[in-house]
Amino acid sequence: MGDNVKSGPVPRYYQLQEIIRERIRNGEWAPGSLIPSERELCERYGISRMTARQAISGLETEGLLYREQGKGTFVGQPVIAQQLLRLTGFTEDMSARQRKAGARVLSAEMWPADEETAERLRIRVGQLVYRLRRLRLADGAPLAVELTRVSFIGCERLLHYDLGQKSLYTLLEGSFDIPLLDADEELQADLATTEEAALLQASEGSPVLRTSRVMCTRRNHPVEYATSVYRGDKYRFYTHLTRDPHHRTNPKGGPPAIAP
Repeated sequence: MGDNVKSGPVPRYYQLQEIIRERIRNGEWAPGSLIPSERELCERYGISRMTARQAISGLETEGLLYREQGKGTFVGQPVIAQQLLRLTGFTEDMSARQRKAGARVLSAEMWPADEETAERLRIRVGQLVYRLRRLRLADGAPLAVELTRVSFIGCERLLHYDLGQKSLYTLLEGSFDIPLLDADEELQADLATTEEAALLQASEGSPVLRTSRVMCTRRNHPVEYATSVYRGDKYRFYTHLTRDPHHRTNPKGGPPAIAP
């Protein structure tokens, strides 16, 4: 599209957004760098202050830019992507992307299981489980709020460990001899609550990704039920899909062809 903002069918704010995206893509504006002010953008591209503000606000929503009061607008960090093929924990995900994983423990306690937790972990309602709530960090910045419930004989011993410094999965596998073999995970798009937004340093009602995971150990026995809320502008999940040849459509428009 080039570096000129022109009159025409393509809105000017969108043209400016594409120029900014290209500056970031080609490395001219690196993550964390200060971009020109709204006034400078207006002078450079012959646009109104309202157009510049609309373009920047849209890119803020996407997480491509962020503002700091009294300092200006900066390029955001790249969005973290997780592929839904391998069973990994948060610490492993961050390490694979050369990001430093961190956590702030919000609460850690023994807690009587409610109906949902009991059903997911296949235990009785009211049975005590280890309940851990953490704010997960990437390079020191808040990325997710995680609520974990763990159930196994002796799970109360987890209270003796600082899960702000240790990986829960590494602890379970290394210190408790509980192999984490497979999991079922669900994802849902939603909006941040007031509390979640405050913890994630986001706006109330901003987009988030909610995940729900049940982790199993030997003999398909559930050991962990975790729910997490990720910043929608900082994290995305992706996977690779293939078409089942047994469900291909009949080229003549009839029912699916049946393999011989």
